[in-house]
Amino acid sequence: MVDMVSLSGMHKRYGQQIVFDSASFQINPGEKIGLVGPNGAGKTTIFRLITREESLDSGAVSMPDRLVVGYFSQSVGEMAGCSALEEVMAGAGRVSELAKRVADLEKQLEDSALNPPSDDEMMALVERYGEAQAEFESRGGYNLESRAKEILTGLGIGPGDFERPVESFSGGWKMRIALAKILALSPDLLLMDEPTNHLDLETIEWLEEWIKTFKGALIMTSHDREFMNRIVTRIVEVANKSITSYTGNYEFYERERDLRRKQLLASHQRQADMLAKEEEFIARFAARASHAAQVQSRVKKLDKIDRIEIPPEEKTMHFEFAIPPRSGNDVVIMKDLTKIWEREDGQKKTVFSNVTAVVPRLAKIAVVGVNGAGKSTLLKTIVGEAQATSGSVAIGANVKVGYFSQHSLEVLNSKATVFEEVSRRIPDGSIAFVRNLLGAFLFSGDDVDKKISVLSGGEKSRVVLATLLANPVNLLVLDEPTNHLDIRSREVLLSALQRFEGTVLLVSHDRHFLKALADQVYEVDRGGVRIYNLKYDEYRAKKAQLAQS
Repeated sequence: MVDMVSLSGMHKRYGQQIVFDSASFQINPGEKIGLVGPNGAGKTTIFRLITREESLDSGAVSMPDRLVVGYFSQSVGEMAGCSALEEVMAGAGRVSELAKRVADLEKQLEDSALNPPSDDEMMALVERYGEAQAEFESRGGYNLESRAKEILTGLGIGPGDFERPVESFSGGWKMRIALAKILALSPDLLLMDEPTNHLDLETIEWLEEWIKTFKGALIMTSHDREFMNRIVTRIVEVANKSITSYTGNYEFYERERDLRRKQLLASHQRQADMLAKEEEFIARFAARASHAAQVQSRVKKLDKIDRIEIPPEEKTMHFEFAIPPRSGNDVVIMKDLTKIWEREDGQKKTVFSNVTAVVPRLAKIAVVGVNGAGKSTLLKTIVGEAQATSGSVAIGANVKVGYFSQHSLEVLNSKATVFEEVSRRIPDGSIAFVRNLLGAFLFSGDDVDKKISVLSGGEKSRVVLATLLANPVNLLVLDEPTNHLDIRSREVLLSALQRFEGTVLLVSHDRHFLKALADQVYEVDRGGVRIYNLKYDEYRAKKAQLAQS
């Protein structure tokens, strides 16, 4: 167990932007901390200060010299020239250094038998060897390979892929290998920036359990509130150049933050009323000699008062889906629907077969399954983006489809501005309509003139979601719409979908989102689709019950 890490009196600026002004907080041994705050507030800066990638303008970051820090970020870096297992083991850092040190000291002990040193030198050598061996053992050095295999398997990379070259993995799977490297490191302090991105539900739950048994300290950012609620015991909010700590999980933080703001507003109002009265007295009697002492006393009093400032509220999306035209009662009709992919090697893979189902009007359906099971393929087949191998899928009477896919972000015109891209997709929309729509999705002022190429993933998601509002639709087919959205934006989208007077087919790895929305579940698994007429949490309870029986 390591000593406390302390960040105190932090001042940090980038050009004219002040990120921290006298901000402080500490990380205690074994603590699990959720780091929250608006984009650009300084969350990533906190990580970089701890890893010494950046330094403060003034203030201090204090930590023990032998502290081992593991940092998982969204930047994977270069991976090539070794297998997945070798890549994970090579990232063991301190463990690898200790392995070499133990080996060197063992060699020195062997040599000492031939050329005995003095008693004091021998005692010092044995002591150094004992310390290195003890730390090597405590950091899991003797079971590094088995631990690396266990972690890779937990993250969805099974024994058949251990020896596969890392360069043959896609970007999302390389992200898992990078995460495995950090976990296998067994650090004293684990820094994690959005660790659940690119993970399916099963893998997220495995990671949850791993972190719960992790003995070191943890600081993480996450847009998955369920993940945060299950793990963290403290929230550190980075906002308005300062850092505020809340003891509890994310839900406690939300309640406490809103309560503190209400109390601050009330205090601000009381102070404003008091100041108004004092200033009125000063204005009334400033010219009267008989009240000069009283006026002067009150002027001095006002000069000494610390004025309560109300920090600006974080901007959030705000929108409503347009009231759609009424569709027929049968929105999607699938009959013996089958999809078979032919691989490059000529082998065929059945994604799903003989699916017969009717999606009823106003249903809110969660489409679930492990990565690669075929969730996206099912949605693509329904909307006509992929051709069925056999069987049929028909869209019902008067059904108008709005489709958000993972590919949607890639087909945005990178050279266009935000305004140009949305206008292109809404040819009949007036300039005022497009600007109002973009304002609802947090694009205002000069932001509408940003090129698509410079937008973050979350900003691109907001552009695509904005275009879905352009024309009234009564069937929304959404493939991972929450992937790049922060927690507040997810809440706004969830609220809008709950009020949406149409039908929804949704793929998402956000359990809170699915629990609050889905009233039916389509489970894509092992070449089939099983339909559960249950809410999402009821479905999970049934699956857990079946697993135990």
